[in-house]
Amino acid sequence: MMLKPYSLGALLLTLSALPVTAPAPAVAAPAAVPAAVVPAAAPEGHTADQIGRFLARFYGEHGPSAHDRRHHVSQVLLERQTNTQSDVLLCAQNEPQDIGIGPVTVAQAAGVGWATVTTHWGTDKTDTFTAYVRLDSKPIRIDDVICAG
Repeated sequence: MMLKPYSLGALLLTLSALPVTAPAPAVAAPAAVPAAVVPAAAPEGHTADQIGRFLARFYGEHGPSAHDRRHHVSQVLLERQTNTQSDVLLCAQNEPQDIGIGPVTVAQAAGVGWATVTTHWGTDKTDTFTAYVRLDSKPIRIDDVICAG
Protein backbone atom coordinates (compact mmCIF):
# COMPACT_ATOMS: atom_id res chain seq x y z
CA MET A 1 0.00 0.00 0.00
CA MET A 2 1.31 3.36 -0.94
CA LEU A 3 0.71 6.42 1.21
CA LYS A 4 -0.23 9.57 -0.52
CA PRO A 5 1.29 12.84 0.69
CA TYR A 6 -2.09 14.22 1.77
CA SER A 7 -2.81 11.05 3.77
CA LEU A 8 0.20 11.73 5.97
CA GLY A 9 -0.97 15.29 6.49
CA ALA A 10 -4.44 14.08 7.42
CA LEU A 11 -2.95 11.67 9.92
CA LEU A 12 -0.89 14.40 11.58
CA LEU A 13 -3.93 16.69 11.65
CA THR A 14 -5.96 13.95 13.33
CA LEU A 15 -3.27 13.31 15.92
CA SER A 16 -2.96 16.98 16.74
CA ALA A 17 -6.71 17.16 17.32
CA LEU A 18 -6.63 14.46 20.00
CA PRO A 19 -7.04 15.76 23.53
CA VAL A 20 -3.79 16.35 25.32
CA THR A 21 -3.66 14.66 28.69
CA ALA A 22 -1.63 16.20 31.44
CA PRO A 23 1.32 14.14 32.61
CA ALA A 24 0.75 12.15 35.76
CA PRO A 25 1.73 14.10 38.83
CA ALA A 26 5.13 13.18 40.16
CA VAL A 27 5.16 11.17 43.35
CA ALA A 28 6.45 13.33 46.15
CA ALA A 29 9.72 12.19 47.66
CA PRO A 30 9.47 11.07 51.25
CA ALA A 31 10.39 13.73 53.73
CA ALA A 32 13.95 13.52 55.00
CA VAL A 33 14.30 12.13 58.49
CA PRO A 34 16.23 14.50 60.76
CA ALA A 35 19.69 13.21 61.70
CA ALA A 36 18.77 13.28 65.38
CA VAL A 37 16.07 10.66 64.79
CA VAL A 38 18.30 8.21 62.88
CA PRO A 39 20.27 6.13 65.36
CA ALA A 40 24.02 6.17 64.87
CA ALA A 41 25.61 2.89 63.91
CA ALA A 42 27.02 1.15 66.93
CA PRO A 43 30.78 0.70 66.85
CA GLU A 44 31.69 -2.83 65.96
CA GLY A 45 34.08 -4.83 68.08
CA HIS A 46 36.36 -3.80 70.88
CA THR A 47 37.24 -0.15 71.47
CA ALA A 48 40.73 1.24 71.99
CA ASP A 49 39.95 1.65 75.70
CA GLN A 50 38.82 -1.98 76.03
CA ILE A 51 41.90 -3.24 74.20
CA GLY A 52 44.19 -1.12 76.36
CA ARG A 53 42.64 -2.43 79.58
CA PHE A 54 42.80 -6.01 78.28
CA LEU A 55 46.48 -5.72 77.34
CA ALA A 56 47.36 -4.16 80.70
CA ARG A 57 45.59 -6.98 82.54
CA PHE A 58 46.90 -9.68 80.17
CA TYR A 59 50.56 -8.66 80.45
CA GLY A 60 50.43 -7.44 84.05
CA GLU A 61 53.82 -6.51 85.49
CA HIS A 62 55.82 -9.61 84.51
CA GLY A 63 53.91 -11.38 81.71
CA PRO A 64 50.71 -13.31 81.07
CA SER A 65 49.45 -15.97 83.47
CA ALA A 66 49.14 -19.63 82.47
CA HIS A 67 45.34 -19.16 82.26
CA ASP A 68 45.66 -16.15 79.94
CA ARG A 69 48.20 -18.03 77.80
CA ARG A 70 45.62 -20.81 77.27
CA HIS A 71 42.38 -18.84 76.96
CA HIS A 72 43.22 -15.36 75.62
CA VAL A 73 45.60 -16.18 72.76
CA SER A 74 44.80 -17.04 69.14
CA GLN A 75 45.35 -20.53 67.81
CA VAL A 76 48.16 -19.21 65.59
CA LEU A 77 50.10 -17.98 68.62
CA LEU A 78 49.46 -21.21 70.53
CA GLU A 79 50.95 -23.18 67.64
CA ARG A 80 53.86 -20.78 67.23
CA GLN A 81 54.66 -21.13 70.95
CA THR A 82 54.95 -24.92 70.67
CA ASN A 83 57.52 -24.58 67.87
CA THR A 84 60.04 -22.32 69.62
CA GLN A 85 62.07 -22.06 72.80
CA SER A 86 61.46 -18.33 73.30
CA ASP A 87 58.26 -16.83 74.67
CA VAL A 88 56.33 -15.57 71.62
CA LEU A 89 54.04 -13.45 73.82
CA LEU A 90 56.98 -11.54 75.33
CA CYS A 91 59.50 -11.81 72.48
CA ALA A 92 61.99 -12.97 75.08
CA GLN A 93 63.56 -15.95 76.81
CA ASN A 94 62.73 -15.00 80.38
CA GLU A 95 60.46 -12.86 82.55
CA PRO A 96 60.85 -9.06 82.40
CA GLN A 97 61.08 -6.90 85.52
CA ASP A 98 58.26 -4.63 84.32
CA ILE A 99 55.91 -4.21 81.34
CA GLY A 100 54.28 -1.06 79.96
CA ILE A 101 51.49 -0.74 77.39
CA GLY A 102 51.53 2.17 74.94
CA PRO A 103 48.53 3.89 73.35
CA VAL A 104 46.16 1.66 71.40
CA THR A 105 45.43 2.24 67.73
CA VAL A 106 42.23 0.84 66.22
CA ALA A 107 41.73 0.33 62.48
CA GLN A 108 38.02 -0.42 62.04
CA ALA A 109 38.43 -1.14 58.32
CA ALA A 110 41.12 -3.74 59.05
CA GLY A 111 39.24 -5.13 62.05
CA VAL A 112 42.26 -4.93 64.32
CA GLY A 113 43.67 -2.89 67.18
CA TRP A 114 47.26 -2.82 68.41
CA ALA A 115 49.61 -1.31 70.93
CA THR A 116 53.33 -1.22 71.53
CA VAL A 117 54.35 -3.23 74.57
CA THR A 118 57.59 -2.24 76.29
CA THR A 119 59.42 -4.72 78.48
CA HIS A 120 62.00 -3.54 81.02
CA TRP A 121 64.98 -5.79 81.83
CA GLY A 122 66.97 -3.91 84.42
CA THR A 123 68.02 -0.36 84.91
CA ASP A 124 68.80 0.50 81.30
CA LYS A 125 67.63 -2.31 79.01
CA THR A 126 64.21 -2.23 77.34
CA ASP A 127 62.65 -4.00 74.41
CA THR A 128 59.44 -3.41 72.45
CA PHE A 129 57.00 -5.45 70.42
CA THR A 130 53.53 -4.94 69.01
CA ALA A 131 50.52 -6.90 70.26
CA TYR A 132 47.50 -7.19 67.95
CA VAL A 133 43.89 -7.84 68.95
CA ARG A 134 41.10 -8.65 66.49
CA LEU A 135 38.18 -6.32 67.09
CA ASP A 136 35.63 -9.12 66.73
CA SER A 137 37.33 -11.70 68.98
CA LYS A 138 35.02 -13.31 71.51
CA PRO A 139 36.37 -13.45 74.14
CA ILE A 140 38.94 -10.73 73.58
CA ARG A 141 42.36 -12.26 72.92
CA ILE A 142 45.81 -11.58 71.53
CA ASP A 143 45.72 -12.38 67.81
CA ASP A 144 49.39 -11.83 66.95
CA VAL A 145 52.65 -10.47 68.34
CA ILE A 146 55.35 -8.94 66.16
CA CYS A 147 58.76 -8.62 67.78
CA ALA A 148 60.72 -5.44 67.06
CA GLY A 149 64.13 -6.96 66.67
